[in-house]
Amino acid sequence: MSETKTLQYRTDGPEDGPLLVLGPSLGTTWHMWDRQIPELSRHWRVLRFDLPGHGGAPAHPAPSVAELADRLLATLDQLGVERFGYAGCSIGGAIGAELALRHPQRVGSLALVSASPRFGTADSFRQRGVVVRTNGLDPIARATPERWFTPGFAAAQPAIVEWAVQMVRTTDPGCYIAACEALAAFDVRAELSRIGVPTLVVAGADDQVTPAADARVLVAGIADARLALVPGASHLAPVEQPMAVTELLVRHFSSSWQSADHPTGVTAIPAPPPKPVLSPVPPPGGEVVGPDHHAPEPLLDARADAYDQGIKVRREVLGDAHVDRAQSVADEFTGDFQDFITRYAWGEVWTRPGIDRRIRSVVTLTALAARGHLDELAFHTRAALRNGLTPTEIKEVLLHTGVYCGVPTANSAFAVAQRIIREETSPEG
Repeated sequence: MSETKTLQYRTDGPEDGPLLVLGPSLGTTWHMWDRQIPELSRHWRVLRFDLPGHGGAPAHPAPSVAELADRLLATLDQLGVERFGYAGCSIGGAIGAELALRHPQRVGSLALVSASPRFGTADSFRQRGVVVRTNGLDPIARATPERWFTPGFAAAQPAIVEWAVQMVRTTDPGCYIAACEALAAFDVRAELSRIGVPTLVVAGADDQVTPAADARVLVAGIADARLALVPGASHLAPVEQPMAVTELLVRHFSSSWQSADHPTGVTAIPAPPPKPVLSPVPPPGGEVVGPDHHAPEPLLDARADAYDQGIKVRREVLGDAHVDRAQSVADEFTGDFQDFITRYAWGEVWTRPGIDRRIRSVVTLTALAARGHLDELAFHTRAALRNGLTPTEIKEVLLHTGVYCGVPTANSAFAVAQRIIREETSPEG
């Protein structure tokens, strides 16, 4: 990181106890763990933190899960904590997986609640960012109850539902969008086998956001993992079924680590795998080239890098669904052209550092409108929204185009852009 930032936090429990860190879900604050604190703080010193821009925390957006993990470690470093247990919900779980993968020496034991190795699709999170950028957080806040709670709980607990809605509504929009981008880029499916700490995976039986199938992928990939399904719980299981989740956490962390001599340390202990709880699910059954005359030509490496960078940027800007469609229809005749686009347009030009993606979108919209390429204008309007342009800014680009390229040109472009903006910015999209 160019500038070290820390996270807003609070602690409960004995100062000399081993540290247990609790990570929140997107749109919540550390208060989502309130019902767990009385019991957990009897055993451990519990640290809860807020994501940037959540719960009144400083609004310093974090563009990746890795940076959120780094900021948490910077916070713990300031407290003199070297080793700790960690439990996180949703994006908090992603932070826990990141810590276990990149900083395994720091994590003594892990619990992933309502988590996934990849949350939904990158397109869905980037589209959510477009909705927030255009409409603010109110549409997301109003949809929160059906995403976080079962219908029966939402009907029986209106005060908790209103609390949840207000948590989302008071979050900083820029930080929420950054968290969506972080989740869009998060994918550790291929790395799960490298998580070496004892891990409890907790899933709400009625969770539609991170369903049990996602939890089973985690359990299948992590060597020392157990799955617990919580009946009558949706995505925010610690709030909806607090006693069940608390019992699971106490049992897991009590059996998988113990206090070290250092008052804030946590040491993993060699112990048999914890007994399955609630619903155990068992897992289902490069050559290095030296700098000599045999090394590959640098041009070949550069071309490979251009393609790899190009496909990454092309997916980030246009979306996985668009790129997948384009590649699925490519055949012997058009495949080389798709490769050409990816390598040169996206790998050589869109990756250049001179201007950012917002400006490149402005240039692209203008050029496509001026030339009358309306099909391409449609998907680049969608890309412009995901690159951070607002509908108002797109309108101004097309108005400016009308002055210099003609009113009929702008008229056709406005019709296309209006349709795409309505599709992308609808809260129901």
